[in-house]
This record gives sequence, structure tokens and C-alpha cells, in this order.
Amino acid sequence: MPRGREDGAALAEAVAMRPQDWGSGFEAQPLARSAEGTIALLDEECRWQRRALSDDVLGSLSLYSQLPGTGKRGTVRVTATVTVHTAVLDADDHVSATLEEALRCPEQQVRADERIAGLMSVGTPRGMRGNNYADDSVLETGVYLTGTGKADYRWMITRLGPVTMTVSIKGAEGWTVDELEQFMTRGTTTMLDRVAYELGGGEG
Repeated sequence: MPRGREDGAALAEAVAMRPQDWGSGFEAQPLARSAEGTIALLDEECRWQRRALSDDVLGSLSLYSQLPGTGKRGTVRVTATVTVHTAVLDADDHVSATLEEALRCPEQQVRADERIAGLMSVGTPRGMRGNNYADDSVLETGVYLTGTGKADYRWMITRLGPVTMTVSIKGAEGWTVDELEQFMTRGTTTMLDRVAYELGGGEG
């Protein structure tokens, strides 16, 4: 189990999805990774901001990848985030808070000209609705708005012991929801497997 910030950062680094992990053709986005020692938080005005790690977080890393568009298909963008908490309870609280955020902020500001809207979320604890892979999970669906454009949006957080993992996907023209969810499944299962391995198969 990770005990300090160095351990937390190393665990997040070992687990997060790199571009090549998503499949053939994926590459790093121009901004490839989050700033060291920060975590993404939704503020009171429903805007996503990066803040310094709180005392209950040992490490957090977001890696940004994309599959460039070809032909009639646009560019799909994916984000993998791994957050290592000091205790299982802290990680559990983090997952629970995400359910409340979709209710509090059904529309969220990502950047100056990018928003997520129409958010709906559903939580699935272990043992419910086929969840035999994580201690807890939450799926959010909505649309990603960029200027005059609109794309399908999917976001999923899972927890294994003190570690939470999120996969977010911004779709594009020519991609079906089923295809996007295949990427979500790949990212989620790969990172869950890595966490289980890094923690020696335990769940905290």
C-alpha cells in the first residue's frame, strides 16, 4: 500500500493509460499530462479547476490522448486519471461526491469555450448490475459542447481500495456510442488490472 506522496505518484504513473494502451493510432494530445502535484476539482461555480493536492490525496495524474480523425470521422479525445488516496474511506467519499456533482452541476465548464451539458449519472457498487470488477463505480453521460459543435461524452470512475480511476471520452462525428464505450471499457479494465497487480491483488 502506498504510504507517502512519492509512493502515490509512482502508483499513479504505473497505472494511468498511455496513448499506445488505447489502441492503434492513438497519440498524446498537445497537452499530454497534468501538472505535477495537482488534482482536478469542480468548484462552486461548476468550473473544473486544477488545485494542489489535499492532505487526503497521495498522488494524482491525468494523461490526455487522442485518435486523430480520418475520412468522415473526427478526432476522439480520451483522458485517463488515477488518484491515490490516503485511505479507502477517502477514495469512497471521492466516488460518492461524483454522483452529487452531476446533480449540483448538470452543466460544467471545462475550458473557456468548452462545456459538458445534460449530465446524468448512475452509481453501481460491487455486486450490483454486473459489477464484479470494482469496489464501486459511477458512469456519467452527456454531451460535450465546443463552440457550435456537439459530441457524445462519457465519463466513468471506478474504485479499487484507496485508488480511484477515471476515463473520460469526447466523441466526434462518425463515431457511435458503442464504439466510444469500447474505449471506456478498455481503459477501465486495464487500469483496474494494473491497480490490482500493484497492490498485490488486495483491495485495501
